[in-house]
Formats: sequence, C-alpha cells, structure tokens
Amino acid sequence: MRATTVLPAAVLGSATAGIAIAGVAYASLYERTRWTLRRFDVPVLAPGSAPLRVLHLSDLHMTAGQRSKQEWVASLAALEPDLVVDTGDNLAGHDAVPGTLRALGPLLDLPGVFVLASNDYYAPRPKNPLKYFRPGHVRVHGDELPWRELRDGLTARGWLDLTNARGELVVGGRRIAFAGVDDSHLHRDRYDAVAGPADPAADLRVGLAHSPEPRVLDRFAADGHDLLLCGHTHGGQLRVPFYGALVTNCGIDRARARWLHRWAEPSAGRPNGTWLHVSAGLGTSPYAPARFACPPEATLLTLTARRG
Repeated sequence: MRATTVLPAAVLGSATAGIAIAGVAYASLYERTRWTLRRFDVPVLAPGSAPLRVLHLSDLHMTAGQRSKQEWVASLAALEPDLVVDTGDNLAGHDAVPGTLRALGPLLDLPGVFVLASNDYYAPRPKNPLKYFRPGHVRVHGDELPWRELRDGLTARGWLDLTNARGELVVGGRRIAFAGVDDSHLHRDRYDAVAGPADPAADLRVGLAHSPEPRVLDRFAADGHDLLLCGHTHGGQLRVPFYGALVTNCGIDRARARWLHRWAEPSAGRPNGTWLHVSAGLGTSPYAPARFACPPEATLLTLTARRG
C-alpha cells in the first residue's frame, strides 16, 4: 500500500495564515503605490482626423504626505496630452488641497475639465468593507472637506468645472462639447441641467460622471455623446485573478468595472455609438489602503479616426 502523509491542522493553518499575511503585505505595501500608466486607442473622431491624446485621472484620494503620488502625477505632464480630464474624488483629508494642486500643477497649464465627487465634499471615515456587498447600504459621510478651495484652484488655472454643467473647448483645432454631472452615486447628479442632444456641430461630444451609474450613462448615450469618462469603482480595488472585481460599489456590472468598453453600439445617424472608459483610479481610502491585482492607474486615451 502507498503511504499517505497527512499534514497536521496546525501546519495547514500556519501556511494559510502565512499566505494571507503575504497577500496583505503585497496589497498594502507594494501594489498600492505601483503607479501605472494605462493606454487605449478609441476610434471616435471623424474619418481622416488626426489623433487627440486625452489624459484621464480619477480617484486620487490624496493626502498631504503622499509625495510619491504627487510627484508621479506631476510627471505625467511630460506626456504632453492635448486634454486632461479629472473625474473626481481628489481629496482624502482636510489638508490635502495644496498637495493635490501641487500634483496637478504642471497639468493645469494644459486644457482641462473636471467634475467633483463625494470624496471632494466629505472626509473619509472608517467603514466595514463587507458593507459594499450589501445593496442599498447606508452611506455615512465625514466632515465637509475644503472642496471650494480645490474647485477654485482648478478653475483659476483655466480648467472647466462641468459639475452639472455643459461647456466646450477647442483642443488641437477641434471643438469638443462637454456635459458633466455631479456624483450620481450620491444622487447629486442633475442630468436635466445638461440634457438635450449633444452639439452635432462639434468634432467630439464627451460626457463626464464620477460614478458610472447606468441610469446616467444611458441618458448621455441617448443624447449622442461619443465618449463617457468615469471613475469611482477603483477597478474593484481587490480583484481575484481570472474572476475580476468582487464589487463595483455602483450600478455598473463587474465586467466593466474598469477600462474601455462599448456602452452603446453604432446605429443609423450615430456612427460612433458610445464608448465608456472607467478609470481604475490612483488612490484608496486611508482606511482601506490596499490594492490587489488592480494597481493605481492613470490612462492615456488616444482618440483616433473611426473607419468611414
């Protein structure tokens, strides 16, 4: 008979605990600060158009002492994007505005637009992470953050505040029409304020929302926006290899918790359909400082000509 070795329960328990500790250490000490630049091509421009490069930032969750993050974000100006888009959740502390503006400083010399979100308005608080698995969980906010100081610092350098507003910019000789809403996860969005057909004479129509809630994305798509930019999900933040995000903390499906996807297919009169990019974001709550299989990211979107 073949001998069978049975490991004692204590040995198995120790091995499991060791793997868990190693995983937590990796997620909190290494991957959380593994700043990553993601790149995608998006065929949304008219046939024959030259490319436009859009830097999409989201969910910085900045604290005053995060110098590594601040320096990395500032270094992105070397990419020389044509446009910078910030989809909110920039702050994670009452003293974070100077560090956030310092990080964004070199990018503020470029054309830019932004919307605000919950973690621009309210300070983070300790939370039970299991609550994110419960639909309709009660949201508890911290004290108000100095969001007006952040907003004023961005607009003073020429960036457009699209929080429940429309606007337009001429970028690289192309006219871009924008519409944005406030944080739809908190039901602060007022889509009726920006509703209506997106400007058909513009070279590109872009919608901004912090949280990719389908009820809002569907309205953007119905109004003819070519590209929607969102954040909020952190890409799931803790992802399981070969499975993906465990939760999205909003109404978007797990398969589209990050990166580039079609939201609406092309149709007669709408040759682009609608593309959606959900940023995996650059930060975490100070009370959940870990990422696994989902590094902190900024994205460089190269907008290209669609096929005729």
